[in-house]
Amino acid sequence: MAIEEDQTKRTLVLKGIGVSPGIVIGKAFIFDQFDPQITFYRLQDDALVSKEIDRLENALRESEKQLQEIKHKLQDMGGEEPSYIIDVHIMILKDKMFLNHTLDHIRDMRVNAEWALRMTVEKYKKLFDKVEDDYLRGRFSDIQYVGQLVIRNLSGGKREVIADINKGVVVIATDLSPADTAQMMIHKVLGFATDMGGRTSHTAIVAQSIEIPAVVGLEYITKVVRTNDDVIIDGATGLVIVHPDPEILNRYVEKRRHFLELHEEFLHDAILPATTRDHRQVEIGGNIEFVEEIPSAVSHGAEGIGLYRTEFIYINREQLPTEEDHFQIYRHLVESQGIAWSTIRTFDLGGDKFFSKPKVAKEMNPQMGLRAIRFCLKEIEMFKTQLRAIIRASAYGKVRILFPMISGIEEIHQAKRIFSEAKADLLAQGISAGEDIEIGVMIEVPSAVVVADALAREVDFFSIGTNDLIQYVLAIDRINERVTYLYEPLHPAVLRMIRQTVEAGHRAGIRVAMCGEMAGEPMYTMILLGMELDELSMNPVLIPRVKRIIRETTIEESKALLKRAMEFNSAVEIREFVEKTMKERFPGEFTSS
Repeated sequence: MAIEEDQTKRTLVLKGIGVSPGIVIGKAFIFDQFDPQITFYRLQDDALVSKEIDRLENALRESEKQLQEIKHKLQDMGGEEPSYIIDVHIMILKDKMFLNHTLDHIRDMRVNAEWALRMTVEKYKKLFDKVEDDYLRGRFSDIQYVGQLVIRNLSGGKREVIADINKGVVVIATDLSPADTAQMMIHKVLGFATDMGGRTSHTAIVAQSIEIPAVVGLEYITKVVRTNDDVIIDGATGLVIVHPDPEILNRYVEKRRHFLELHEEFLHDAILPATTRDHRQVEIGGNIEFVEEIPSAVSHGAEGIGLYRTEFIYINREQLPTEEDHFQIYRHLVESQGIAWSTIRTFDLGGDKFFSKPKVAKEMNPQMGLRAIRFCLKEIEMFKTQLRAIIRASAYGKVRILFPMISGIEEIHQAKRIFSEAKADLLAQGISAGEDIEIGVMIEVPSAVVVADALAREVDFFSIGTNDLIQYVLAIDRINERVTYLYEPLHPAVLRMIRQTVEAGHRAGIRVAMCGEMAGEPMYTMILLGMELDELSMNPVLIPRVKRIIRETTIEESKALLKRAMEFNSAVEIREFVEKTMKERFPGEFTSS
């Protein structure tokens, strides 16, 4: 790719968070998605209030029409996976609470529809700002996008801002809504880079599903890049290079060619089993939040669903989901073609992670408060509703139930008792259930590691949730930017806890899986193989590369790598050793940035 040399432009290298792998080289397009100017005026009489309500309802209908058009375009292009984002936005448009809050502002405060809608969005923002979980907190972007869309239609703006984007550009923005990201498939955007965002943001997940290279969390890229600037995005390393000099450009042209060749090979090999050269097979699962993600998981090589997070069934609802609501989703999951098993994690809700009834008291530290299994054991009927639906779905396919945040033997005893009661009730009613439902616990609390030998005698499998386990072991708030540099999966304490868990499980004759982000990082694959984990579950787009490494190595050499790594006393030493070894062992897959 040619690039005009401009001596006045200095090469800049920015480091952010790579959330979707790939390398793109192109011209920048600054995408400005600021709210339109919102006017404010008072409504003097009831007739004006009625007129304003009509304006709002018309804008809502127009917004839904536009979203349906976007969804159909995505589906026509084979974009089934990202189109579920549009469904979420349509659900928000139709949400009674969203509408009623806005109508109340118009009627009670006698303000215009634009201002009333802005107040509703601000109300939701305050609620979401209190959420500790970074993934769930990021869901506010859906509500914000819907609010912006309706306000544009109220203001007479019928055109989507994204339509300004030309084909073949690199989008630079402060932030992007999930719908904007999904529409990039339509407009054939090469990649994007944003000031804001994190690994678990909804936008990042959509970027992965439609395979657009992306880097987020760059903080100030919009301040140093202008439209038509030459930029390079490396979605694997998290680097964005602005005004690359000829030498850097040539290097990345070669890296991009190499990446594309490897990517085609990865997808070609994705359906092959994850079997090492010395014939040890590792099961590979996909982590999903929505059943619409299953086709992508299968095409990327997932043999089953290693983690289905069920919290999202509860989001954007005025009332709690019914047993039938749960059942229909779980049946769809287990009957999906190409899926050998489905691991359904019971809801990890509570504290600030709950947006529907019942209301729970605010907590000073929700991550360590009334959440996950603790909440389930307090709200037993709500827990039973979900368990009954899972048990009913087990009649249609292989199901594993996974209980989150188990900290001791008492909790698993109680959870199993409630499960048994729910199953007995269903059988007494003549309702079918699967005979081979497996019960497992997530190992994500240090106390669970310490008593893993006792827990292993109570369940059929373990699944190690490294995201929380690392956070709790190292006393690090993952969303606190001032301490995230301490979040280190290769910390010797973390590695010892993982190894201890695997050994305890295997002594008891049960399988041990890992479903945290660590499982999908290719740099750690040999370390995890050396620990003899039975299953690795990850974001589906990461599966082909992890499978490739598994197929090219042996358990014997992986154990040797682990043994050597465990001889170091610091995380820095372990990381340097592992990275050096992996780059030497797999020079084609770990290139220097």
